[in-house]
Amino acid sequence: MTYCVGLAVDRGLVFMSDTRTNAGVDNISTVGKMKTWEVPGERFLCLLSAGNLATTQATVSLLEERRVAPAERNPAILTMPSMFQTARLVGDTLKEVIAESTPAGPNADGRFTASFILGGQIKGGRPRVFMIYPEGNFIETTPDNPFFQIGEHKYGRPIIVRTYEPGMSLEECAKLLLVSFDSTIRSNLSVGLPIDMQFYETDSLKAGYRRRFDRRDPYYVRISEGWSDSLKKAFDDLPPFTTEG
Repeated sequence: MTYCVGLAVDRGLVFMSDTRTNAGVDNISTVGKMKTWEVPGERFLCLLSAGNLATTQATVSLLEERRVAPAERNPAILTMPSMFQTARLVGDTLKEVIAESTPAGPNADGRFTASFILGGQIKGGRPRVFMIYPEGNFIETTPDNPFFQIGEHKYGRPIIVRTYEPGMSLEECAKLLLVSFDSTIRSNLSVGLPIDMQFYETDSLKAGYRRRFDRRDPYYVRISEGWSDSLKKAFDDLPPFTTEG
């Protein structure tokens, strides 16, 4: 399992993903689930993955291979004219990989399924974020639904829903998502550190600030401990329950 978030605000996009992958309680390893591409001044793309590791790696590798082999008939990910067409390419590639792994089709065996979050901006368009399903279709963020989560999302979603504001800075988004990830990590052993984070500033058309947080990172430790202390204080401040009257 995994946990990834792609979030859109007025100032840009923030992406975050954990790095834990496991095939049982005694077979746990660290694998990056965030892939970025950029052509400075023209486009920036970020792809987050969840699901079967072989499927996600094959999809990313195929996209990358076709990028460096322009003679291939299939279009390269850095030549798509829009974010919509880029999402369509990723969806088609994912569906192709799943179909090759499961001859009866994408729904035949859940072991080979995967999903992606794709976000970024191409010159002439606006920043956009898509969630891409195993079937190859996708949906886009809206003002009513400004972020996507894939993987083990149920523990971290309420925190984002209660706190998110479109006018937040990218730094505030980082703090919000770290709280969401910390809550998820504490609740589910299949999600774990390190955490990868990527900023993208609207209209910059280049990769922004990137950072990896591990368990020794001083800021992550402050967030984790501070959130626990704040929850305890908030609980203590709630009106007491009484059986009288």
